[in-house]
Amino acid sequence: MNRPRLTEIWLYPVKSLGGIPVDRWRLDEFGLFLDRRWMVVDLEGNFLTQRKYPQMARIAPALLDLGGQQGKVLVLSHPEVGAVEVPAADFQAPRLTVTVWSDRVKAVPLGGTADEWLSEAIGVSCRLVWFPDDVMRQVDTRYADKGERTAFSDGFPLLLIGQGSLDDLNRRLPAPVPMRRFRPNLVVSGAAPYAEDGWQGIAIGGMGLRVVKPCSRCIITTVDPDTGRYSGKEPLKTLATYRRRGNRIYFGQNVIHEGAGELAVGMPVRVISAGN
Repeated sequence: MNRPRLTEIWLYPVKSLGGIPVDRWRLDEFGLFLDRRWMVVDLEGNFLTQRKYPQMARIAPALLDLGGQQGKVLVLSHPEVGAVEVPAADFQAPRLTVTVWSDRVKAVPLGGTADEWLSEAIGVSCRLVWFPDDVMRQVDTRYADKGERTAFSDGFPLLLIGQGSLDDLNRRLPAPVPMRRFRPNLVVSGAAPYAEDGWQGIAIGGMGLRVVKPCSRCIITTVDPDTGRYSGKEPLKTLATYRRRGNRIYFGQNVIHEGAGELAVGMPVRVISAGN
């Protein structure tokens, strides 16, 4: 039998925009380096999401100059609007109070060029902001220790999904969907479908991770990332037939990493502890 291995790593520099697959990436105290450190907000500071603006899926990020400044040059591109290079954050600029779900945090605004470009690409007036190092956004203490934090993710540093789970779902669907519909950070192959539901502690290479909470899924899973449009009721309709608990549908697991380090595709995944 194959042993579980890490087969995909994805980061999403800007919350609710496209993702970037990488073969190797480091983890800092927020999660994958630069994952969801940028966010698009409306003029009142509320975060924009594909839940309301599915067209955000068509905006692709790229990180340039990964040496030296460690990738803080962000470029956004759109098939019709072209590309824009996002300026580095001016840490002397007045900060904005922004809202992501129930959390209100201070963020650094990125300026006119990026704001104008995103407003055109999304079709609504908006601004781009950066999550600074000195801001604390605590992960839910029902699942995390005090001091464990995240940036602009929905609530947890990492999302893990088993490839076997997606394969099982696709066998049930009228037409298969790609893994990127679910926006994972980590994809593990070689385990039984939904094996991750029972994991509590795992190690990927030398990195320890805690599997803390199943991920409830929303309408974003029905957005076609290539067209930026809703594609119908799937995969939520099918997931609801066997992955519903109460009024929520679960697929994948939220994960908290223990310390800094580096992950690479191909690393073995070892289950340290598991529940029933």
